[in-house]
Amino acid sequence: MAVLTGTDARTMLDKIWDDHLVAAGATPAEPDLVYVDMHYLHEITSPQAFGGLAAAGRAVRRPDLTFATEDHNVPTDGLGLRNASVAAREQIIALRRNAGRSGVHLAQLGAPDQGIVHVIGPEQGLSQPGSIIVCGDSHTSTHGALGALAFGIGTSDVEHVLATQTIRLRRPRSMLVELCGRPRARLTSKDLALNLLATLGTSAGQGFAIEYRGEVVTTLSTEARMTLCNMTIELGARAGMIAPDTVTLDYLRARPFTAQVDWDEAAALWLSYCSDEGAAYDRHVQVDVSGFAPFVTWGTNPAQGVPISGFVPDPASMEDGPSRAAAERALDYMGLAPGTAMRDIRIDSVFLGSCTNSRIEDLLEAAEVLVGRRVAEGVRMLVVPGSEAVKRRAEELGLDAVFRASGAQWRSSGCSLCVGLNNDVAARGERIASTSNRNFEGRQGAGARTHLVAPRVAAATAVAGRLASPEDLERL
Repeated sequence: MAVLTGTDARTMLDKIWDDHLVAAGATPAEPDLVYVDMHYLHEITSPQAFGGLAAAGRAVRRPDLTFATEDHNVPTDGLGLRNASVAAREQIIALRRNAGRSGVHLAQLGAPDQGIVHVIGPEQGLSQPGSIIVCGDSHTSTHGALGALAFGIGTSDVEHVLATQTIRLRRPRSMLVELCGRPRARLTSKDLALNLLATLGTSAGQGFAIEYRGEVVTTLSTEARMTLCNMTIELGARAGMIAPDTVTLDYLRARPFTAQVDWDEAAALWLSYCSDEGAAYDRHVQVDVSGFAPFVTWGTNPAQGVPISGFVPDPASMEDGPSRAAAERALDYMGLAPGTAMRDIRIDSVFLGSCTNSRIEDLLEAAEVLVGRRVAEGVRMLVVPGSEAVKRRAEELGLDAVFRASGAQWRSSGCSLCVGLNNDVAARGERIASTSNRNFEGRQGAGARTHLVAPRVAAATAVAGRLASPEDLERL
């Protein structure tokens, strides 16, 4: 970490922003114009943007810096578009038409590079340290795990980036979240994220780009870091970031879009995008993670969670106000009574997938729990790899055989039950243990009840038929 003094010391956010600044706002209250290195598209938000371009007679300015994939609304049953809904088919066909006309590369359903946008960007080496990355999807923060400034944008901004390769935006404030102490053995990054949400709340990051630092962060794999940065948006933040290091370089080495770069030159540049020692942040939060435990949500926002050994809270014990009212509404929607042990909550379905937890490490963690075990009778388990590359690797390792032998369904890549589209949707009242990122009302289907969990907990829950940790299975 560079040692500078006074105003020369800059945060990672400052370095990336300054390097991409095209024009500063006329006043501090006005947005800057910044250059965009990589623009990801998918079938949900891009049709309107392409329509706006066509109406204005404009073309995509940098198709070589634009990458599209079919992910949100694609069927994952392996039947292609044959069983797709009318809306899904129209959206996908529109993306294919728009990508073809504009010269944008499209990872089409079933293609070797197809998958969830926030999985394939890093695995293809398209997401690189020091970059500004945007996509019409809130969980674009995932790519910050590679030392990038990555954030979701609205449809009008998608059109603006397509036309100009720039975006107007006010510089976020900087926030350092320092994770202190050592967590318990086998605590996953998803558990870290859920614990952080319960500790800090869903509004802690509003207006900020969060940089994570601490011993536990340096020990996380790049894929685990992606999970942590992915969930940063649930803290209300604009982006989540982790400084690039040797772990980042090892991950990026020989990826399809990094294999041809001058490695020494690129690595030196990428490693320079770390915050200088002494850099000032707008907010600095220290969190002791030594007491963190496997977590599960009980409510309808990701911060409403407790350790899996805990109990559904009683709103009556909370101070009267918005939090209490939200808890009362959440318990009513979730059909839960205060004081219920989390381990006593029975589950109808288990979903292992989403841009949060569908990478090869996530599947390995779940398969380790499922080896030699069966999914409980009456429980449906969907395993949806995050990309076709993840699917191929999992099958090379025999993970698909483990999942199938346990009674789980092995699917093709896509967002699937995370967003409750196409046939991957839950029924009203169905209770789901999900490795996705949001447990909002109706997120996985109208009236569906979602409990957010880590992959290992998801697998154990599928076997037990109720919320459970892998350690609980040893006691059965």
